[in-house]
Amino acid sequence: MKIPKFNFRAIVSLMALLVVTTTSCKKDKDEKTAPEVPPQSAFIMDFGSFSDAGDTLKSTGVADSYSNWGFSYLNVAVWNTVITVGLAVPVASYVEAFNHEAVYHPDENNWTWSYNFNAGFAVYEAELTGAIEGTQVEWAMRITKSGSYSDFLWYHGSSALNLTSGYWILAESPENPVDLLRIDWNNFSNGTADIRYTNIKTGNPENGSNIWYGTALTAYDRFYNIYINSTDNTTNIEWNSVNRTGHVKDQLHFGDQNWHCWDENLMNVVCP
Repeated sequence: MKIPKFNFRAIVSLMALLVVTTTSCKKDKDEKTAPEVPPQSAFIMDFGSFSDAGDTLKSTGVADSYSNWGFSYLNVAVWNTVITVGLAVPVASYVEAFNHEAVYHPDENNWTWSYNFNAGFAVYEAELTGAIEGTQVEWAMRITKSGSYSDFLWYHGSSALNLTSGYWILAESPENPVDLLRIDWNNFSNGTADIRYTNIKTGNPENGSNIWYGTALTAYDRFYNIYINSTDNTTNIEWNSVNRTGHVKDQLHFGDQNWHCWDENLMNVVCP
Protein backbone atom coordinates (compact mmCIF):
# COMPACT_ATOMS: atom_id res chain seq x y z
CA MET A 1 0.00 0.00 0.00
CA LYS A 2 1.39 3.36 -0.98
CA ILE A 3 1.42 5.95 1.81
CA PRO A 4 0.36 9.40 0.55
CA LYS A 5 2.83 12.22 0.97
CA PHE A 6 1.73 15.37 2.81
CA ASN A 7 2.78 18.90 2.02
CA PHE A 8 3.61 19.93 5.58
CA ARG A 9 4.27 23.51 4.53
CA ALA A 10 0.77 23.78 3.13
CA ILE A 11 -0.72 22.25 6.28
CA VAL A 12 1.15 24.67 8.54
CA SER A 13 0.01 27.61 6.40
CA LEU A 14 -3.62 26.43 6.57
CA MET A 15 -3.48 26.05 10.35
CA ALA A 16 -2.01 29.52 10.71
CA LEU A 17 -4.80 30.94 8.54
CA LEU A 18 -7.44 29.21 10.68
CA VAL A 19 -5.93 30.63 13.86
CA VAL A 20 -5.83 34.17 12.42
CA THR A 21 -9.41 33.89 11.14
CA THR A 22 -10.72 32.59 14.47
CA THR A 23 -8.89 35.30 16.40
CA SER A 24 -10.17 37.98 14.01
CA CYS A 25 -13.77 36.77 14.36
CA LYS A 26 -13.48 36.75 18.14
CA LYS A 27 -12.04 40.24 18.11
CA ASP A 28 -14.87 41.51 15.89
CA LYS A 29 -17.42 39.85 18.16
CA ASP A 30 -15.93 41.33 21.35
CA GLU A 31 -15.24 44.77 19.91
CA LYS A 32 -17.42 47.48 21.45
CA THR A 33 -18.82 50.53 19.68
CA ALA A 34 -19.64 53.70 21.60
CA PRO A 35 -23.24 54.93 21.40
CA GLU A 36 -23.75 58.16 19.51
CA VAL A 37 -24.38 61.22 21.65
CA PRO A 38 -27.78 62.67 20.67
CA PRO A 39 -27.44 65.75 18.43
CA GLN A 40 -27.32 69.24 19.92
CA SER A 41 -30.90 69.75 18.73
CA ALA A 42 -31.89 67.08 21.30
CA PHE A 43 -30.64 69.28 24.12
CA ILE A 44 -30.55 72.89 22.90
CA MET A 45 -33.72 74.47 21.54
CA ASP A 46 -33.32 76.49 18.36
CA PHE A 47 -33.99 80.11 19.24
CA GLY A 48 -31.82 81.48 16.43
CA SER A 49 -34.22 80.67 13.58
CA PHE A 50 -36.74 83.21 14.85
CA SER A 51 -36.16 86.71 13.38
CA ASP A 52 -34.06 89.10 15.42
CA ALA A 53 -35.62 92.19 16.98
CA GLY A 54 -33.19 94.33 15.00
CA ASP A 55 -35.02 93.33 11.82
CA THR A 56 -37.88 95.65 12.75
CA LEU A 57 -35.58 98.63 12.24
CA LYS A 58 -35.39 97.92 8.53
CA SER A 59 -38.84 99.30 7.91
CA THR A 60 -40.67 102.41 8.97
CA GLY A 61 -44.11 102.63 10.49
CA VAL A 62 -46.06 103.27 13.64
CA ALA A 63 -44.89 101.69 16.88
CA ASP A 64 -47.50 98.94 16.92
CA SER A 65 -46.87 97.87 13.30
CA TYR A 66 -44.79 94.97 14.63
CA SER A 67 -46.94 94.18 17.67
CA ASN A 68 -48.03 90.70 16.55
CA TRP A 69 -44.51 89.53 15.78
CA GLY A 70 -43.08 91.56 18.69
CA PHE A 71 -45.36 89.86 21.21
CA SER A 72 -44.26 86.49 19.85
CA TYR A 73 -40.61 87.44 19.98
CA LEU A 74 -40.76 88.60 23.61
CA ASN A 75 -42.39 85.36 24.75
CA VAL A 76 -39.67 83.29 23.09
CA ALA A 77 -36.93 85.59 24.38
CA VAL A 78 -37.90 84.93 28.01
CA TRP A 79 -37.22 81.21 27.61
CA ASN A 80 -34.08 81.89 25.58
CA THR A 81 -32.71 83.94 28.48
CA VAL A 82 -33.50 81.21 31.01
CA ILE A 83 -31.63 78.60 28.99
CA THR A 84 -28.74 80.76 27.79
CA VAL A 85 -27.98 82.39 31.14
CA GLY A 86 -29.45 80.11 33.79
CA LEU A 87 -28.18 76.86 32.28
CA ALA A 88 -24.99 78.10 30.63
CA VAL A 89 -22.77 75.48 32.29
CA PRO A 90 -24.73 72.32 31.33
CA VAL A 91 -25.31 73.68 27.81
CA ALA A 92 -21.57 74.36 27.35
CA SER A 93 -20.73 70.90 28.70
CA TYR A 94 -23.03 69.25 26.18
CA VAL A 95 -21.73 71.18 23.18
CA GLU A 96 -18.12 70.31 24.03
CA ALA A 97 -18.83 66.57 24.20
CA PHE A 98 -18.89 66.32 20.39
CA ASN A 99 -15.20 67.27 20.25
CA HIS A 100 -14.06 64.18 22.19
CA GLU A 101 -13.89 60.41 21.88
CA ALA A 102 -15.33 57.99 24.42
CA VAL A 103 -13.42 55.32 26.35
CA TYR A 104 -15.03 51.98 27.17
CA HIS A 105 -14.95 50.73 30.78
CA PRO A 106 -15.61 46.95 30.85
CA ASP A 107 -15.93 46.83 34.64
CA GLU A 108 -18.93 49.20 34.50
CA ASN A 109 -20.00 48.29 30.96
CA ASN A 110 -20.31 51.91 29.89
CA TRP A 111 -18.59 54.60 27.86
CA THR A 112 -17.08 57.78 29.24
CA TRP A 113 -16.35 61.11 27.59
CA SER A 114 -13.94 63.07 29.84
CA TYR A 115 -12.83 66.62 29.03
CA ASN A 116 -12.47 70.20 30.20
CA PHE A 117 -14.71 73.01 28.95
CA ASN A 118 -15.19 76.73 29.47
CA ALA A 119 -18.35 78.52 30.56
CA GLY A 120 -18.05 82.23 31.14
CA PHE A 121 -14.62 82.86 32.65
CA ALA A 122 -14.37 79.52 34.48
CA VAL A 123 -12.97 76.12 33.53
CA TYR A 124 -14.89 72.95 34.37
CA GLU A 125 -14.28 69.21 34.14
CA ALA A 126 -16.96 67.05 32.55
CA GLU A 127 -17.59 63.32 32.65
CA LEU A 128 -20.40 62.10 30.41
CA THR A 129 -21.23 58.41 30.68
CA GLY A 130 -23.41 56.35 28.36
CA ALA A 131 -24.53 52.79 29.04
CA ILE A 132 -26.37 50.72 26.44
CA GLU A 133 -29.36 48.87 27.88
CA GLY A 134 -31.27 47.04 25.18
CA THR A 135 -32.47 49.60 22.64
CA GLN A 136 -31.83 52.54 25.00
CA VAL A 137 -28.79 54.47 26.16
CA GLU A 138 -28.72 55.73 29.74
CA TRP A 139 -26.78 58.99 30.10
CA ALA A 140 -25.31 60.90 33.05
CA MET A 141 -23.28 64.13 33.09
CA ARG A 142 -21.16 64.92 36.16
CA ILE A 143 -19.40 68.27 36.35
CA THR A 144 -16.56 69.43 38.57
CA LYS A 145 -15.44 72.97 39.33
CA SER A 146 -12.16 73.08 41.22
CA GLY A 147 -12.58 74.53 44.71
CA SER A 148 -16.39 74.60 44.46
CA TYR A 149 -17.91 71.15 43.80
CA SER A 150 -16.95 67.73 42.49
CA ASP A 151 -18.78 65.21 40.28
CA PHE A 152 -22.09 67.05 40.51
CA LEU A 153 -24.77 65.13 38.58
CA TRP A 154 -26.07 68.10 36.62
CA TYR A 155 -28.20 66.15 34.17
CA HIS A 156 -29.11 62.62 33.20
CA GLY A 157 -31.45 61.01 30.72
CA SER A 158 -32.21 58.29 28.24
CA SER A 159 -32.31 58.08 24.45
CA ALA A 160 -33.23 55.54 21.82
CA LEU A 161 -30.16 53.86 20.38
CA ASN A 162 -31.34 54.90 16.89
CA LEU A 163 -31.65 58.57 18.04
CA THR A 164 -35.38 58.85 17.38
CA SER A 165 -36.35 60.12 20.84
CA GLY A 166 -35.22 60.74 24.38
CA TYR A 167 -35.32 62.94 27.45
CA TRP A 168 -33.06 64.80 29.90
CA ILE A 169 -33.56 65.84 33.52
CA LEU A 170 -31.54 68.91 34.56
CA ALA A 171 -30.78 70.02 38.11
CA GLU A 172 -30.96 73.69 39.03
CA SER A 173 -27.41 74.11 40.38
CA PRO A 174 -24.82 72.56 42.72
CA GLU A 175 -25.98 75.04 45.39
CA ASN A 176 -29.61 73.95 44.97
CA PRO A 177 -29.49 70.39 43.56
CA VAL A 178 -33.18 69.92 42.82
CA ASP A 179 -34.73 68.87 39.51
CA LEU A 180 -35.50 72.00 37.52
CA LEU A 181 -36.09 71.17 33.87
CA ARG A 182 -37.14 68.22 31.76
CA ILE A 183 -36.24 68.11 28.07
CA ASP A 184 -38.19 65.79 25.74
CA TRP A 185 -37.17 65.44 22.10
CA ASN A 186 -38.15 63.52 18.97
CA ASN A 187 -36.73 63.00 15.50
CA PHE A 188 -39.50 61.72 13.22
CA SER A 189 -39.18 59.52 10.12
CA ASN A 190 -40.65 62.26 7.88
CA GLY A 191 -37.72 64.57 8.65
CA THR A 192 -39.48 66.77 11.20
CA ALA A 193 -38.38 67.10 14.83
CA ASP A 194 -39.45 68.69 18.08
CA ILE A 195 -38.13 69.51 21.55
CA ARG A 196 -39.96 70.58 24.71
CA TYR A 197 -38.63 72.26 27.88
CA THR A 198 -40.83 71.78 30.95
CA ASN A 199 -40.41 73.36 34.39
CA ILE A 200 -40.51 70.45 36.89
CA LYS A 201 -39.32 72.26 40.03
CA THR A 202 -41.42 71.07 42.98
CA GLY A 203 -43.25 73.89 44.74
CA ASN A 204 -42.52 76.41 41.99
CA PRO A 205 -45.66 78.31 40.85
CA GLU A 206 -44.57 77.73 37.25
CA ASN A 207 -44.18 73.99 37.63
CA GLY A 208 -45.67 72.55 34.44
CA SER A 209 -44.96 75.63 32.33
CA ASN A 210 -43.31 74.64 29.08
CA ILE A 211 -42.15 75.73 25.66
CA TRP A 212 -42.47 73.36 22.71
CA TYR A 213 -40.55 73.99 19.49
CA GLY A 214 -40.73 71.97 16.30
CA THR A 215 -40.61 71.75 12.54
CA ALA A 216 -43.56 70.86 10.30
CA LEU A 217 -44.31 69.97 6.68
CA THR A 218 -46.73 72.87 6.25
CA ALA A 219 -46.60 76.43 4.94
CA TYR A 220 -45.72 77.55 8.46
CA ASP A 221 -42.88 75.09 8.93
CA ARG A 222 -41.78 76.22 12.41
CA PHE A 223 -43.74 76.59 15.64
CA TYR A 224 -43.52 77.46 19.32
CA ASN A 225 -46.27 76.57 21.77
CA ILE A 226 -45.75 78.24 25.15
CA TYR A 227 -47.82 77.25 28.17
CA ILE A 228 -47.70 79.29 31.43
CA ASN A 229 -49.05 77.42 34.43
CA SER A 230 -49.70 80.41 36.71
CA THR A 231 -52.13 81.91 34.18
CA ASP A 232 -53.24 78.63 32.59
CA ASN A 233 -52.65 80.25 29.21
CA THR A 234 -51.10 79.06 25.96
CA THR A 235 -49.41 81.14 23.27
CA ASN A 236 -49.29 79.50 19.83
CA ILE A 237 -46.76 80.82 17.32
CA GLU A 238 -46.26 79.56 13.77
CA TRP A 239 -44.09 80.99 10.99
CA ASN A 240 -42.39 80.29 7.69
CA SER A 241 -38.62 79.90 8.08
CA VAL A 242 -37.95 81.13 4.52
CA ASN A 243 -40.15 84.20 3.98
CA ARG A 244 -40.67 84.96 7.73
CA THR A 245 -44.44 85.37 7.52
CA GLY A 246 -46.33 84.04 10.51
CA HIS A 247 -49.14 84.33 13.01
CA VAL A 248 -49.77 84.14 16.76
CA LYS A 249 -52.75 83.17 18.92
CA ASP A 250 -53.15 84.01 22.62
CA GLN A 251 -56.49 84.30 24.44
CA LEU A 252 -55.11 86.26 27.41
CA HIS A 253 -53.21 88.82 25.33
CA PHE A 254 -55.56 89.37 22.40
CA GLY A 255 -58.87 88.61 24.12
CA ASP A 256 -59.88 86.10 21.45
CA GLN A 257 -58.86 82.77 19.91
CA ASN A 258 -58.09 84.20 16.47
CA TRP A 259 -54.77 84.16 14.66
CA HIS A 260 -52.98 87.54 14.43
CA CYS A 261 -50.59 87.76 11.48
CA TRP A 262 -47.42 89.46 10.24
CA ASP A 263 -45.85 89.69 6.78
CA GLU A 264 -42.34 89.10 5.44
CA ASN A 265 -41.28 92.45 6.93
CA LEU A 266 -42.63 91.35 10.34
CA MET A 267 -45.36 94.02 10.13
CA ASN A 268 -48.97 93.42 11.17
CA VAL A 269 -51.33 92.33 8.40
CA VAL A 270 -54.89 91.06 8.24
CA CYS A 271 -54.80 87.26 8.31
CA PRO A 272 -55.93 85.61 5.07
